[in-house]
Amino acid sequence: MLRALRSSSTTILPEPPQPQAFLSTIHPHIDPSQTKCTTPKPFPYTSTLPTLLQPISDQNPPPHLSYAPLFQFLTGQNFLKLGQQIHAHMTLHGLQPNAFLGAKMVAMYASSGDLESAVTVFRKIKDPTSLLYNSIIRAYTNNGYPLKTIDIYREMHSLRLKGDNFTFPFVLKSCANVLDVWMGECVHGQSLRFGLELDAYVGTSLIDFYVKVGELRDANKVFDLMTVRAVSSWNALIAGYMKEGEIRVAEDLFRGMPCRNIVSWTSMISGYTQNGLAEEALSLFDEMLKEDSEVKPNWVTIMSVLPACAHSASFERGRRINEYVNTIGLESNPSVQTALIAMYAKCGSLVNACCCFDRILENEKNLCAWNTMITAYASHGQGLESVSTFENMVRAGVYPDAITFTGLLSGCSHSGLVEFGLRYFNSMQTKYSVEPRHEHYACVVDLLARAGRLVEAKEFIKKIPMQSGPSIWGALLAACRKSRNLEIAEMAAKELFVLEPENSCNYILLSNMYAEAGMWKEVDKLRARLKCEGIKKNPGCSWIEIKGKAHLFLSGDLSHPQSKEIYNLLEALPEKIKAAGYIPNTSFVLHDISEEEKEQNLIIHSEKLAIAFGLLNTNPEVVIRITKNLRICGDCHTVIKFISKIYEREIVVRDVNRFHHFRDGACSCGDYW
Repeated sequence: MLRALRSSSTTILPEPPQPQAFLSTIHPHIDPSQTKCTTPKPFPYTSTLPTLLQPISDQNPPPHLSYAPLFQFLTGQNFLKLGQQIHAHMTLHGLQPNAFLGAKMVAMYASSGDLESAVTVFRKIKDPTSLLYNSIIRAYTNNGYPLKTIDIYREMHSLRLKGDNFTFPFVLKSCANVLDVWMGECVHGQSLRFGLELDAYVGTSLIDFYVKVGELRDANKVFDLMTVRAVSSWNALIAGYMKEGEIRVAEDLFRGMPCRNIVSWTSMISGYTQNGLAEEALSLFDEMLKEDSEVKPNWVTIMSVLPACAHSASFERGRRINEYVNTIGLESNPSVQTALIAMYAKCGSLVNACCCFDRILENEKNLCAWNTMITAYASHGQGLESVSTFENMVRAGVYPDAITFTGLLSGCSHSGLVEFGLRYFNSMQTKYSVEPRHEHYACVVDLLARAGRLVEAKEFIKKIPMQSGPSIWGALLAACRKSRNLEIAEMAAKELFVLEPENSCNYILLSNMYAEAGMWKEVDKLRARLKCEGIKKNPGCSWIEIKGKAHLFLSGDLSHPQSKEIYNLLEALPEKIKAAGYIPNTSFVLHDISEEEKEQNLIIHSEKLAIAFGLLNTNPEVVIRITKNLRICGDCHTVIKFISKIYEREIVVRDVNRFHHFRDGACSCGDYW
């Protein structure tokens, strides 16, 4: 509109719009549901806007500064059209903004999402001031252009314009976003020079900057020098210590806070979760739910605590949090529902995950929601559903990214969809412009190797345009056992012994293969190497949650209060399942001992102990959910199938790679794992 008005000097200009004309522009934004009320509530801006419009309609020409409160009023209201009309009205009267008015216009345009117009206004001001520069600095920062912010600050500094407590926080935020330590330290120096080191806003921004660039000691120095510490200063430092794994220091700070807000609690919960302290995160969350708690969880807190449920496979705790979500009206929040999808999927309930996904409106399903659902299907071995969800995502107009393809290729790998997987991998760059990463190449190696195409997998590794890491060689080694290909297994293991020399799993896997082949000398060599290099075997453990409490079992564990009942059940189990056709697979026992001893060793595997405990302590209709820190062994996989049939129970086992759903003597993986 403005461009058209400026292009012709001979055109007869229309009369400036009257206040009523401006009001008619904003009336379409009024909620029509208000008309159903007996006494309609006035539109919140109509009572103020006529007053602000009066000076520019009553006087000709209008007072120059009478436009400033109008632009300030529209800032943050997302009434871009109305702001453009007022700008046009000013232009029609031949008025050009000065630095003060320009600052208000820049703020209005930037807050309405029109950064281009904000920059245009900024560049046309002849005598800029610090206020004007502050407005464009804020605009660039809030719109995600940190490098532009830093450039503008340099320009401001070159004009010898003084920064203030509205300048430095945004510049520091931008420096933190791009990890520009040097520039951030320069800004710190400027804040000291202008006497702003004690300003709470600047001080908090400095703490946040140093935390984000990994300079926790400097952050602490700033904090110690502050005479007045805002809650945000405490929060920033707590987040920094949590990020560095300094849990106890963060806890001391949290306990020492004179006043805590929702960010304080959420920072602690998020920090616990990120440091693998799921129980601490859940306990603190429970504390927030108490009646006497002054601070209650919000949607960010919910999203911070749900990964703790997933980490510890606490299905019941997660379900209770879901109920709380519904009671506080967050059941339609797409971000919360996406976090619930991830939680339920990692706790073994794909049905609940799907329900949460379906609750999200189609037009609100963003890339994160689609990726979470694709990955959920993949981890449960539902490759066809991963493929179907991917295709639905593309049809919905959501473009995939690298995370999408990791989940998609993993799903194809777990389900044996080799041709689908190869086709999607080949389309990543050509069709979707996504550059394959290390994890995508690992998925393709796993895809080929699981299908027994080990030679193809080996040749594929040679063509990878980057150094092959542990995940690639690990996928090849794991698949070699199923195909009993010792030659390729030894080649893969040799690479892994160099890449991750302290990972005992690689030694154990190769040792298992030697044991299966009766190569006991090679087994002894590997054992000797493990002992010589001081590499300790990662002990297998499994846990089960019953009535909100987790019960952990190690292989051969006798420490549990119900050990006697557990072992009595397991000792009677072989006879029952052998009658149903079970044949013990003693190849999973390394020792060169008698078959009877090998069978006895199989009974005491941790997942069997956990399942026995579940059988003893749950009702028949309850799903038994087990989590194991290692890959489930072949014999346990077979035994659990028989248990699910004999006891008529549904059992879900989450191992380090995927989920197995056992029911009626069969597993969801179809024995393809």
